[in-house]
Amino acid sequence: MAEFLHSQAGEGMAVFSNAVMRTAFIVHPMNILMTGATGKVGSRLAKRLVAHGHSVRALVRDPSRAAELVDQGITLVTGDLLEAASLPAAVAGVDVVVHCAAFFRGATPEEAHAVNELGTRHLALRARDAAVPRFLFMSTGLVYGPNGGALAHEDDACAPVDAYPRSKLAAERMLLEIEGLEVGILRLPFVYGDGDPHIQDVVPFMRTFPPTQRMSIGHHADVAQAVLRWLDTPSPAHRIYNVADDDAPDLATLFASVGEPSPDGSDPERAQAFAARLDGRRIRDELDFQPLYPTLADAIAAGEA
Repeated sequence: MAEFLHSQAGEGMAVFSNAVMRTAFIVHPMNILMTGATGKVGSRLAKRLVAHGHSVRALVRDPSRAAELVDQGITLVTGDLLEAASLPAAVAGVDVVVHCAAFFRGATPEEAHAVNELGTRHLALRARDAAVPRFLFMSTGLVYGPNGGALAHEDDACAPVDAYPRSKLAAERMLLEIEGLEVGILRLPFVYGDGDPHIQDVVPFMRTFPPTQRMSIGHHADVAQAVLRWLDTPSPAHRIYNVADDDAPDLATLFASVGEPSPDGSDPERAQAFAARLDGRRIRDELDFQPLYPTLADAIAAGEA
C-alpha cells in the first residue's frame, strides 16, 4: 500500500514526458508548500509539480540532505512538523499545502501519532492561521483495514490495525474538523515505478502472504496526476478520494515482476491488514482521472515499472 517503505529520493523522471503527451488537462500555476519532498513519493511528485509550472517550496529538517531538490528548481525552507513555531514562515504566502511527510517504517505507535497526527495538526493550523486556502493530505488505503479483499469505497467504515494507518486515519479525521481550511485527502495504494525499488523492497515483508491476494497499486506518474487534477479542481465535490490504477494484481504477479518466486501463504492472518482493494470510481467520475499506466503490465511494457 501507499508509501509502505519510505526511503530517500531518487531516480529520474522518464515517465513525465509520457504523462505530458497523454494528459490534456491544464494546471494553473500555484505556490505550493510540500512536506516529504525527500521521500520516494514526495521527491517524484515535487519534480512533476515543478515541471507543470508550479512554484514548489519544500519543508525540510536538514537542507544539506536536499541538494537534489534545489537542482530541480525547488526552494527549501527549514522546519520541523513537531516544532509548531518553525512552521509559520514555511506556510506564508502559499496557495496550497501538499502534505506527504509521514513516519511509518520502524515507528512505535507513539512516534506514528506524534508525526502523522500531531505534526499534521501543527501544519494544518499554521496553514489556516496564514490564510492558506487549501490543504491536500496524502493518506493511505491501509486506513480501511481488513475487509476480506473487497473493494473499499471512500464512505466505508475504517478499522486499521497497525500504528501507521491508525495514525493516518486519526489525522484525516482531525483535518476534516478544522474550520476555515479547504482540506482534500488522497488515499494512496501501493506506489511503484519511475525507478522506485518499492516492489523489490516489499518482498521480504510480504513473503508469507497468500500468492492470490490482490493489492491496489498506482504508478508514481498517476499519483502525480491525481494531485494535479485535485489542484486544478476548485472545491471538489468530495473531500476524500481513493487513488488506484485499473488493475489490482495478485502478489504472485507482483513478485514475478521483479523476478521473485511467489509468496508462500504461510501467514494469511497477518496479510489481512493489507487485503482491502481501492474503489477508484469517484476520482475518475469527478476529477477526470484516467491512469497513465492502467495496469502493471502496461508499465512493464513501457519500461517504467
